[in-house]
Amino acid sequence: MLTESTTLLVVGGGPGGYVAAIRAAQLGIATVLVEGEYLGGACLNVGCIPSKALIHVADEFDKTRHFAGASPLGIKVESPSLDIAKAVHWKDGVVTKLTSGVAALLKKNGVRVVRGWARIVDGKTVELRPTDGGDPWRIGCEHLLLATGSVSTPLPSLPFGGSVVSSTAALSPATLPQRLVVVGAGYIGLELGIVYRKLGVEVAVVEMQSRVLPAYDEELTRPVAAALRQLGIEVHPGCAVRGLNAAGNAVRIRNLAGEERELPADRVLVAIGRQPRSVGWGLETLGLAMDGHAVRVDAECRTSMRNVWAIGDLTGEPMLAHRAMAQGEMVAEIIAGKKRQFVPAAIPAVCFTDPEIVVVGMSPPDAQAAGLDCIHALFPFAANGRALTLEAPGGFVRVVARRDNHLIVGWQAVGRGVAELAAAFSQSIEMGACLEDIAGTIHAHPTLGEAVQEAALRALGHAVHI
Repeated sequence: MLTESTTLLVVGGGPGGYVAAIRAAQLGIATVLVEGEYLGGACLNVGCIPSKALIHVADEFDKTRHFAGASPLGIKVESPSLDIAKAVHWKDGVVTKLTSGVAALLKKNGVRVVRGWARIVDGKTVELRPTDGGDPWRIGCEHLLLATGSVSTPLPSLPFGGSVVSSTAALSPATLPQRLVVVGAGYIGLELGIVYRKLGVEVAVVEMQSRVLPAYDEELTRPVAAALRQLGIEVHPGCAVRGLNAAGNAVRIRNLAGEERELPADRVLVAIGRQPRSVGWGLETLGLAMDGHAVRVDAECRTSMRNVWAIGDLTGEPMLAHRAMAQGEMVAEIIAGKKRQFVPAAIPAVCFTDPEIVVVGMSPPDAQAAGLDCIHALFPFAANGRALTLEAPGGFVRVVARRDNHLIVGWQAVGRGVAELAAAFSQSIEMGACLEDIAGTIHAHPTLGEAVQEAALRALGHAVHI
């Protein structure tokens, strides 16, 4: 069997893998990247980017439908229509442009990209099966970086197939159903549920927990729950899914009292989360220390085997593309001899519902659970001039800081467009800012960012505009 070797072999071309490969090549490390499906991984191809593209389509279509009625802005349009095939084609074009860009960057930096499926032989050897059907061959390496990402978690009572789809299929609909049932009220389920509702589909959401977005604190999710009601999305909290009915045209659910009912559905989206892609490619042959399905790593992303590294979703939560990118860059630099550790003060997370949610650092309940004596304050967008001009007065910015020295330990925001505040939140925590630092920084007017300053001012007891 043909064999060759390299210094660094990266398995997986998602955000973590391709960033690691590019940075390693920049540092003069001979690097080979193996990818069996598509460069950019799930995030770029069937996750972050296509979902945001469809969110944009849905928002624009919903806006035109709004203008077809009695808009207070004085805008009037005739009854709008949607060509879903054309919308999906546009979304695919955005994805293609970005994946082509990733390929160009890898080539520019001298990374060899191998299109094929990897199977681990040992910690220094991987067998490759080319996607073009060619003969398998092996490649040896000094360093092995595992970046295989994650897959949608299946539900035993609703296996994927037919009318039951994952988020991947939901992002490329050939047609729109009349009625969609979404199983799971986490960020993936709600983002896509809102998209389909804005496109004119009747949507019902089923969640086992007592409320939507159970991973976030209730004060933060309340505006989202209100928006769901306003959109006409049915929410069934505290309910377990029992499967499809005999006819296959409805989802059977059961509440905590044991009462069952059926939700009519032409299509069912199962969005109960994702799990590390840790099976099916020989990972078990390495005998690595694991945390469930996830590979256990230290602060340098080293696994329990020397010179075998793991990053991104394969290492568990938080499963975020920007976390994987940061880990990949770090690993490349460590291999090149630099001193690095992955110890961020906070990792931002954004939920692109309508309204959006941003979480960076600790929430008030998190701080209390950690035994920290903290103060917190929020500033509502109803008192923000820019929010009013955008017809988006709902939501708020909230800051959490230690009571003794006013060190900021967390930011949260909910509202239209708040995703763009994530960088400011992260920087303030990473740089060790106190409430006085933010309160004393001049923020441009009129912007949503003024709510950040006002939240800090309110925590200090002297907010101006509320």
